[in-house]
Amino acid sequence: MMVVKITVFGFIAILFSIGMITPSFAHTTVEVGPYEIEAGWGIEPPVVGIRNDLVFKITESGETEGTRKGVTSVFKNTDATVMYGGASKKIDINSDPRPGYYFSPIIPTKTGSYMVEFKGEIQGVSIDVKIPVEDVEPTAILDFPPSSTPGNIEIASLKNAISSLQQDVSKLKSGETDVSYNGGQAYDFAIFGLSIAAAAIILAIISLIKRK
Repeated sequence: MMVVKITVFGFIAILFSIGMITPSFAHTTVEVGPYEIEAGWGIEPPVVGIRNDLVFKITESGETEGTRKGVTSVFKNTDATVMYGGASKKIDINSDPRPGYYFSPIIPTKTGSYMVEFKGEIQGVSIDVKIPVEDVEPTAILDFPPSSTPGNIEIASLKNAISSLQQDVSKLKSGETDVSYNGGQAYDFAIFGLSIAAAAIILAIISLIKRK
């Protein structure tokens, strides 16, 4: 059990260090035939539990080269569905006064990645596309004064990880953990797992310092 625990801890530490860098989609534009479909949030960053709008912009080439114009009546024959994990919901679309602009009110109830699917047709052109939108953030991103800063949370997590690592090393040295079977292979595996964990913690500390 101890060997498994050490190895799992090592991989968790690696994921922790990598997870300090988070992607952001903002508005995303895709091309479908002659049309450009842009999707995103009306208020960015989107925050869980706070009313927002999914906003869309659909354009086509204008009369002058290099220009674009909004496409009207897009959702007459096209459905829009918002997706999160395995959950999905067909959404009602409202037209903005500006041609080619549309929006749908929504309150995101979970943090993470959302996607909008368009299915149907626009002026005879078949539409079947999924567009990712910016990840929904926890309320902490807007909290003021913050109850606890992200840096403090990360430092505390690293301290706990280092303390756990030190305890595992002490148990191995004292013989409290029995890893002597298989001709010492288990002991070598345990040491390897500890080395991975230690390296991951160092990477996490370096990543945290670079963000300061």
